[in-house]
Amino acid sequence: MTDTAKLHVALLFGGQSAEHEISILSARNVLAALDPSRFEAVPIGIDRAGRWLLQDAARLLESARDPRQVRIQDGPPVSRDLLAAGAGGAAGRIDVIFPVLHGTMGEDGTVQGLFELAGIPYVGAGVLGSAVGMDKDVSKRLLREAGIPVADFRTLRREAFEADPAGTLAPLAALGLPLFTKPANAGSSVGVRKVTRPSDLEAAVRHAFQFDEKVLVETGVTAREIELAVLGGHPASVSVAGEIVVQHPDGFYSYDAKYIDESGARLELPASLSAATLARAQALAAHTFEVLECDGMARVDLFLTPEGNLLVNEINTIPGFTAISMYPKLWELSGLAPSALVSRLIDLALERARRRAALRRSAAP
Repeated sequence: MTDTAKLHVALLFGGQSAEHEISILSARNVLAALDPSRFEAVPIGIDRAGRWLLQDAARLLESARDPRQVRIQDGPPVSRDLLAAGAGGAAGRIDVIFPVLHGTMGEDGTVQGLFELAGIPYVGAGVLGSAVGMDKDVSKRLLREAGIPVADFRTLRREAFEADPAGTLAPLAALGLPLFTKPANAGSSVGVRKVTRPSDLEAAVRHAFQFDEKVLVETGVTAREIELAVLGGHPASVSVAGEIVVQHPDGFYSYDAKYIDESGARLELPASLSAATLARAQALAAHTFEVLECDGMARVDLFLTPEGNLLVNEINTIPGFTAISMYPKLWELSGLAPSALVSRLIDLALERARRRAALRRSAAP
């Protein structure tokens, strides 16, 4: 029996990206933070085959915290077509969607377009902001155009690389060493490698091409890794800063350092920054959020060089909500508890839906 007086919040998680398991871990924590006096959760898992399946909330809350042990449960199918009617078949009524999908086909504007067509409010960035934020190549070019500093990079495309690997890689020598090779559209450090020898570059690029048609090759920056959480609004709010201190043999904040090795990285909360540096970092995070057309939430990752310069590394428009994720930790440190944070994100989604509903859809007087 569902409570019709409460807002029915569909948590959409899993998905068909390489971050499938991390998405499940994030959904578990969002579900735990939902205010039961205001919201009724409708957990919907997307399995590896792309099927939308209604999930049992109690089982999700009891699921493992290790990404190697979590999976989407079997359950009644949820019709995506019924979303247009504000209903999800077996899922019942849906008032607002909280996508907890990381990576491609979830964080890249694809499902956001579906929500727009269905006319259902949803948490987070819209179609444009999601697509831009997901694509490291496009986002860095937009940031550079806006005068926001980023590390030097080059973009490789699969067809050109396969036609002439040596010729495609030769200009990358100008970037120096070390280099980082990254799929342009992926997160959680999936497919990322640190290259310290020229002889390893081709293999690293080929590895990244397993995850995307476009690969970013970026110069290594000697810097501290600083992260800030942004919460949409008018104007947007920015949290205090946190720092990632990597201790993993990979030598960077890799997937294993994040999620597998418990001692792979240490979080400094808050980061030890001067008041002036924190203010500059917060302003840069807010500017990045605005330039990349974001909404609702985002985590902005910065580099702080020994000279005191700040560079934008990347933005995450659906940041992790796992037990070790910076986004909820930073807001809690800034005075906003997980339950209040999740409630605020849902309220922002509803506010945006009301604003958009008031727009004219016809040129006729």
